[in-house]
Amino acid sequence: MEQNIPTVYPASSFNPQADADVIRTAMQGLGTDELALINILCHRTCDQRASISHAYKAIYGKDLESCLKSESSGSFENIMVALCLPLAEFMAREIYEAISGIGTSEGTLIEILCSGTNQNLREMNSAYQKLYGHPLEQDIKGDTSGDFELLLVSLIKGTRNENQVVNIDEVRADAHLLFKAGAAKIGTDENVFNSIFASRSWPHLRQVMSEYHGMHGHTLEHAVMSEFSANAERGLLTILQCAQNRHEYFAQRLHHAMNGIGTKDRNLIRIIVSRCDVDLHNIKKEYEKKFNRSLQADVSGDTSGDYRTALLALLG
Repeated sequence: MEQNIPTVYPASSFNPQADADVIRTAMQGLGTDELALINILCHRTCDQRASISHAYKAIYGKDLESCLKSESSGSFENIMVALCLPLAEFMAREIYEAISGIGTSEGTLIEILCSGTNQNLREMNSAYQKLYGHPLEQDIKGDTSGDFELLLVSLIKGTRNENQVVNIDEVRADAHLLFKAGAAKIGTDENVFNSIFASRSWPHLRQVMSEYHGMHGHTLEHAVMSEFSANAERGLLTILQCAQNRHEYFAQRLHHAMNGIGTKDRNLIRIIVSRCDVDLHNIKKEYEKKFNRSLQADVSGDTSGDYRTALLALLG
């Protein structure tokens, strides 16, 4: 697999107290110096931004988040707040909003839970419990149902095998089990799909896809689409896409956020903020390959003002 390349790197000679001072000055007096905020928060890694937030609270006795909220508005406020939060807390809030709003934003649940690493998911679970006083699993069960609920409950436990070495005998066994659980019978044994998709390593799943196709003459994606529907189908297909090419998956999500009437700013902010420290450079490359134009060009054409400047700074 291609090595992950971020777009935001650790600032050299990093001084969180000095950065906190610059941010404080930018928000004092009449108006706000948005460019000063961008120059700091969009050019520091997640860990560095957390240090700045702690320094700000220690020096000024106020939460950086509440100060940013009082001095900014709209999508610019949202991206600044996202940047000042620990990533696990930011993602926990995104999950809460996806569940607690009018209706459920299943796309957000699928994106976060079906693509997450064990560490991401465990830290987010812990942050969710701390923020809302009850387990994430409780809210997932209360807001989803059927095969989709079972898949998400399995995923949030963060117990995916992380061994990068693939055992071909185990791959063949899983390919056979999935065939027996779906295409080879009337009805579907959903538990087999759920167990394999939620617990096997990404390299293992990638090999299962190849083996399944070779053994049975149709793709595993085709099997999922034949055996499942609605959100359970979307979730399982997302897992397969992340196993195959996670960068392409996020490129498609970004394109979807900007395609059509209006911009899905929440999705745009979440993906860019959460991936800039990880693999946003790779996602940019996949975006250009898939859509024949740069991600920066589309973001620039779809957003405006300080919000656009902040997004472009994170894109590198």
